[in-house]
This record gives sequence, structure tokens and C-alpha cells, in this order.
Amino acid sequence: MIRTEHITGLILAGGRGSRMGGVDKGLQSHLGIPLALHAMQRLSPQVGAVMISANRHLDAYASFGVPVWADAMADHPGPLAGFLAGLEHCITPYLATVPCDTPNFPTDLVARLAAGLSAKDAQIAVAATRDGDGLQVQPVFCLMACSLKDSLSDFIASGQRQVERWAALHLCATVVFDDAAAFINANTAQELHRLQQPAMPGKEASDRADKLPFAGLS
Repeated sequence: MIRTEHITGLILAGGRGSRMGGVDKGLQSHLGIPLALHAMQRLSPQVGAVMISANRHLDAYASFGVPVWADAMADHPGPLAGFLAGLEHCITPYLATVPCDTPNFPTDLVARLAAGLSAKDAQIAVAATRDGDGLQVQPVFCLMACSLKDSLSDFIASGQRQVERWAALHLCATVVFDDAAAFINANTAQELHRLQQPAMPGKEASDRADKLPFAGLS
């Protein structure tokens, strides 16, 4: 059984945001607060500590009150670079990762990944959802042993970038979640707008978002 305090959560906010016009996606407003802060508030009860992986506006992310780490490599090489930044600074035995652009991820995500990892005595656990008769892997929703840092560093140095390929090098548990809607992400401004429709805030929340110091950062 993996104890909550033995897991550090990492919010992945280091992407280019190219499909959202190049803006810093983690700082875009969702229901009145930045996406990355929303993710942090959702993840914090599930782990012992939280960090953020970001490559722009580091001071804005640092204002959330948790450590912020940039990729050691240039050119935004993808989520694995964020994984590695987290592993390099993690002081707990395990690291759990979530992207900043999926605001409704399950509130029991980490607990279920930890249970799946323990049951299989695995080194990595990844989330998956049902897709017809098959499964759709959600590889950036991941729990990994921090002892894999050197493996990941070597994998990235070899020019590899895909999370699934790296995970396949190790004993990996796949944990299936029935609520596929919880894993819907926002790649574009329109998709982010649609995610807000079921619980659209009133004018007060909208005004609060407009006053955020990070609003409009790109």
C-alpha cells in the first residue's frame, strides 16, 4: 500500500499551447481561476506535496505557492521532459503527473493509480478509459517510481519522446476509469469554453478572472 505522503504530484504546464494560439495554457481562466491552479487544488488532497512543470511565466506559477521547475532541455520536447524535471526534484518515492488542461480529472485518480501499481507490483501505473470494445490510454495521467529517473533521462537522450514507449520498457499497470468525460482536455479556446458550460460561473466569477494578474499572458 502506497501512502499519500509518499507521493508528490506534478502539474504539467510546460507545453507550447500551439492549438490555443500559443498562449500559456496553464494560466488561462477556468471557472474564475487559472487552469493550473484549478488542477493544483484538485490534485493537492490526493498527494503529499505538489510541484508545477512550466517553461514560461515562472513567477506567475510560483505565486500559487508551490515549487515550479522548468525543463532542462530547450524547445519544449514534450511531457516526458516535464516528467524528468519532476523526477529530478522529487524527494518522495513516487511521482504522480496530471496535465493542466484537463480540469475534471477524477478526485480518486492517484489513489486508484497507486492501488493498481501496488497490485501489480509495477513501477508505473497509467490511466485508461473505455473506447468502444477497447481502451484509450491516458498516458500523462501517470504514477511512477522515482527510481526511474535515470531510465527516463537515457530514453530522452536517445531522442525518444513518447510516454507510452518509455512506460512499455518497465512493468506498467493500466488502471481503467469508467468516466471518460473526466479526461476531456482543452486543446483550444473553444474546447475550454465548452468545458465550462455545465457550470458556467456568474458575472462575479467572470469579473474575478478578468482581474487575475496572469490573465492574457501568452
